[in-house]
Order: sequence, then C-alpha cells, then structure tokens
Amino acid sequence: MAEYKDAGMNAVTENTVDKKEKVLLSVRDLVVKFHVRGRVLTAIRGISLDVMENESIAIVGESGSGKSVFTKTFAGMLDSNGFIDSGDIIYNDEELVTTNVSNSRKHRKTVESIRKELDRNYGREFASPVWVELDRLKKEKESRAKLTPEESAEFDVQLKELLFQKTEVYNHKLTLDSSKEKEAIKEADARIAKFSEEIKKIEAQKKIKAAEKKAKAAGDVSYNTEYEKKRLELGKKYIEMANVTVPESISERNLILAKEILLSTGRIGGLRGANMRRRLVKCCTEAMKTGIDLSDMSERNKVFDRVIFRVRYIDETEETLHGECILNLAKIKEQTDWTQIRGKKIATVFQDPMTSLNPIITIGKQITSVILKHQKCSEFEARERALILMKKVGIPEAEKRFDDYPFQYSGGMRQRIVIAIALSCQPKILICDEPTTALDVTIQAQILKLLKDLQREFNYTIVFITHDLGVVANIADRVAVLYAGQIVEVGHVNEIFFDPRHPYTWALLSSLPQLAKRNTKLYSITGTPPSLYNTIVGDPFAPRNPYCLKIDTLLDPPMFRITDTHYAKTWLLDPRSPKIEKPEAIRNIHEKLIEAFNI
Repeated sequence: MAEYKDAGMNAVTENTVDKKEKVLLSVRDLVVKFHVRGRVLTAIRGISLDVMENESIAIVGESGSGKSVFTKTFAGMLDSNGFIDSGDIIYNDEELVTTNVSNSRKHRKTVESIRKELDRNYGREFASPVWVELDRLKKEKESRAKLTPEESAEFDVQLKELLFQKTEVYNHKLTLDSSKEKEAIKEADARIAKFSEEIKKIEAQKKIKAAEKKAKAAGDVSYNTEYEKKRLELGKKYIEMANVTVPESISERNLILAKEILLSTGRIGGLRGANMRRRLVKCCTEAMKTGIDLSDMSERNKVFDRVIFRVRYIDETEETLHGECILNLAKIKEQTDWTQIRGKKIATVFQDPMTSLNPIITIGKQITSVILKHQKCSEFEARERALILMKKVGIPEAEKRFDDYPFQYSGGMRQRIVIAIALSCQPKILICDEPTTALDVTIQAQILKLLKDLQREFNYTIVFITHDLGVVANIADRVAVLYAGQIVEVGHVNEIFFDPRHPYTWALLSSLPQLAKRNTKLYSITGTPPSLYNTIVGDPFAPRNPYCLKIDTLLDPPMFRITDTHYAKTWLLDPRSPKIEKPEAIRNIHEKLIEAFNI
C-alpha cells in the first residue's frame, strides 16, 4: 500500500528523481491569481515540482487546468491581470547566479556609507522588542474602533457579488440591438439601477456599523486611560534601550550587508540603481526596528525580495566584489533581469506559429534579430548561425528560403522556424505549449522527433504542455498531471501509463481513442472542472469522480508516495480506504499502449 507523506507536495520534489541529477528549476508552493471582473481567480493552487537538467517533462490536463499559466511564470509572461501570490521558483544557472561588481573607490565609499547608516540604526534593532510591544498595543486599540475582519468580510462578500451581477447585466446590455430590443434594454437598465440601490444600501449599513464601533471605543474611558499609561511607559523604555553603542560583531554583519546591497543593485546603473540602494537600506532599517533577524539568511532574503533578489557576498579582491544570488523567478521585479532569462535561458514554442512570427518581416531577419539581441556577434555571423539553425530544424534550401516571409512557408515549416528562433540562444529550458495541436498528424510526428533529436544535440530541458497523452508517450521522461491548478499525479512516463493511481489519470487514459475497442462508445469525463473563483472544499475532482469517497467532499487529499518517483494526490491511496479496481478500459493495457504509442 502507498505510504502517506505529511510533507505533502515537498515529498514529490524530494524523491521523484535520481539524486545524481541536477535540479534546474525548483518550484515550491506556487500560487498564481488573476483579477477578473472585480473578482480574484486562483489559477495555480500550491504547486511544487522539480524540473531536472536535460529531461523531458510533460504537463498534462484538460483545458483550464492551469498548464500554460504554470509555465508562463517561468519566463515572466503572465498576463497583466495575473500575479504570483506566493511561492518560489528557484532557477539554478551558474552563469546567472555568479555576480561581480567593481571594487572601485566610489563603490567602497558607497559600502562604507551604507554600513554607517545601518550602524546608526542598531539602537532601534536592540530596542525592537519594545517597539513590537508598542506596535501591538497601538493595533489593538485601533482594532477596537474598527470592524473585525470577519464583520468587514461579511459586507465585502455581499458587495462583490452584487457588483459582479451588475457588471454581468451591463455587459449583456451592450450586446443588445437598440433598434430592435428596446424592452430588453429597459429591463436591463432597471436591473442595473436595482443593483446600484442594493450596493448603496449595504455600503451605508457598513458605515453605520463602523461608526457605532468607533463611538463605543472612544467612550471606553477605563481602557483608554490604561492604554495611555502603558504607551508612555513603553515609550520611555524604548528611548533608554535605543541609546546603545553598536557592537563590533554587528558592525561586521552590517558591512557584509552593505556589500550585498551593492552587489544586488550593481547591474542597475545610474540614478535608478542609487534609488534601489536607498530603498534596500530603508527596508533593512525597518526590518531592524521590527525585530527581524538580519543575521538569518532566509529572513534577509525576504527583506531584499521587497526590492530586488538578494546577491550573497562570497569574497573580494582589490578589483572585484564577488557574490552569488538565489535566482527566484517568482520575486523578479526588474524587466532588465527578465531580458537575461526570457529567450536566452528559458524559451517558448507556442501553439500557433503564425501568432509567434511577424508576417511583414522575413524569416531570416526574425531569427537574426534574436541572435543579435542576446549574443555578441556581427550581422554576418548572425546570418551564418541562422542558416545553420534553419538546416538543423529541417528547412530545405535554407539559403534560398532565408528571405521568404512567413506566409510562404507551410504550417509545419513555420513551426520549425519558431523552434529555430527558440533555440537560437541555446536556452537551458524549452517550454513547448502544445506546439503540434495546429498541425496534421504526419507533421506532428516530425516535429516531436525534431524536438527530441535537437534535445540530444543542444542538451536542453523540455517542458511539454499538452492534453494529448498520445503525444506524451512519444516525448516525455516524466509526467505531471494537473487538475484545477494542482498536481494530482506525477511520475515516470511508464508509471503514469502502466500504473496510474489517480481517478483523473484513469479518466484521461480511458478517453484515449487509441485504446477504445471497435463498436464501443468512447469514454468521456462527465461534468466540468470546478470554478476557481471559489474556495474549493475537499478533492476538486470529487464531483466528477465515479469512485468518490465521503472524505473527498470534506478534505483535500495529501500527496501519497507510491514509489520513489511516483506520487498521487487521492484518498484512494490511504490505507483506510476501500480497495477499488481501475476501470476495465485501462486494465492490462500494456500491449495496447505498446501497439498505439510504441512505449
């Protein structure tokens, strides 16, 4: 029986791969949200996964499961209304991790100035326990005069729902023909007005209740008297404690901290870099005041992440300061940092090549422009490299086709050019977002073979997004199955095909036309995925799961270990659950899979 891991998804990332393999990308507890029509949609809900160097990993699931959103976070390509709410994406690349900054006289003066500023704030750091108590006292007093979070949320939920309904009616009204549907427009106006009245009514009720709490707090004389007494005592104690001399050990720590501030902002020059240094110093002094231990490296990382990712000080020479960064893609705020990663280190091949290619620029120009942007070479050298790539991806007579426009290429050839552009800077990770969906079956097979052949030559990692398990069988080493923004099963490709354990994976395999028998109805998954606007209670697949247990409707299952490389997130693997056989359609499917997909 499978073994239950309390560590949840972390168990997946610790054991799914051979320890000798290098982790290239490490995703931890990733949560991605979107602002949509005044509401918040949670597209990715706590995913953790390690992507290894030179492997092919497939991300599988229905449309809307979060596949594309998940991989877009790797390259900073989320839509403008999307954001990473929490979690980490640690990218391990020696070239980007190593950071050097000139140890010039100007920089030494900057470091010394920062150290002195940090030293001056040591008194606030020493007295931070008193400040924390003062802050707690102040917040307690303020909370007595305001609505509690629960009371405020009660009003906010009603307001959001009414505002959403009002927006839906307004959007519907815009679709009506003013010359033919006057009555419908009139009815829509009446509903909009009614929603507006209800919104004003609830807002007024919220203000009245808030005013009542404020008045009640102001009238509590005994509490206010006691509060003022405590505040004065703590204020006096804070002044006494803050009047101390900085110890040598703390001054040495502050010197290292000052060097890390310079290393972290050194690649951003001019006034902007100076402003970022000031912001980092301010964040550090605020952290000192609030009791955050800057000697703790994890706490120091969090402080730096408010402005820019931290570069850790390693050593120095007379000419150079040397550091290493923990490159957390989830925390990158500077577009200049993304230009060093997107395309150069992490490239993407999209579904439709015509949306990736500019129709009014020649094929050759589109490849060379990328090479010139990311690599130090002349236009002649860029052309030579572009021609080599065109030949490698199978473009016949590359010299003659170099100056053609995208419309002069077939669909398969256009996709080959998109692959050539993606590989022009020899990225470490190639994200393939359903790159064969728009192509016919024969061309699909050619493109998949091309991707695998080029992987052997260029040694890149493939992250392949698809809903077609047939494609997965031909390209993947490992498979992660996504449902409702979570990984529900992960393992080597043979484990997912030959020994699937999650009911959703069973359903996906049962839906494969290649495995269907003659004169039988093809299996389809009933129902639809859950709304990601709402909080999901229990297993998100429960309403569509024919093997649903009562606990599935109450608690979200943990991740269970099946083997060192195979994990599934279903209560069916709990030792206490009843034994349930796989669907008949996917029992003993070895011969069918070998015949259909040659795996």
